[in-house]
Amino acid sequence: MRSICVFCGSNPGRRPEYSESAVALARALVERGTRIVFGGARVGTMGVLADAALELGGDVIGVIPRQLLDAEVAHTGVTELRVVDSMHERKALMAELSDGFIAVPGGLGTLEEFAEMTTWSKLGLHVKPTGLLNVLGYYDYLLRFLDHAVAERFMRQEHRDIVLSDSDVETLLSAMANWKPPTVARWIDADGLSVVRDA
Repeated sequence: MRSICVFCGSNPGRRPEYSESAVALARALVERGTRIVFGGARVGTMGVLADAALELGGDVIGVIPRQLLDAEVAHTGVTELRVVDSMHERKALMAELSDGFIAVPGGLGTLEEFAEMTTWSKLGLHVKPTGLLNVLGYYDYLLRFLDHAVAERFMRQEHRDIVLSDSDVETLLSAMANWKPPTVARWIDADGLSVVRDA
């Protein structure tokens, strides 16, 4: 993967391990020669990730909506800062620039961005891996929710498996590098059988 989009928080969180994991991820990506695409701010784990990558000589592209230039304090020291007109354009451009997606611990924005990319994968709009860096079990409840969605037949197991996760950076990146997209039907009937619908 030549380019990875990392969804981060605009806050650092209350535990130092969150920032430490962003630094470890930045280091691993730079060592692989992988370009980092992120939300374009210098605050929170976004700033931690970008600063760590830049200090190591990495290539970092920030993508930030115009209305958040001041609110999120745009990172002007990145390799390239792209300013867009909306959150929708932000996600579309981040997706276009990236070969895969990782979410580190963050809030609603992080969750929303990651969920959209996994949904696009399920719908076949892209064939790029998505992973959660599950620091200190931060995403355990989300992973349990996804397992519950499978049990209640709102999701196929193959689509649940789109969401890769690990607490270790190297293990997660290896899983993403080896990931293959699912080739099953997207819908399930009440009996758990695949439903094939015409386009």
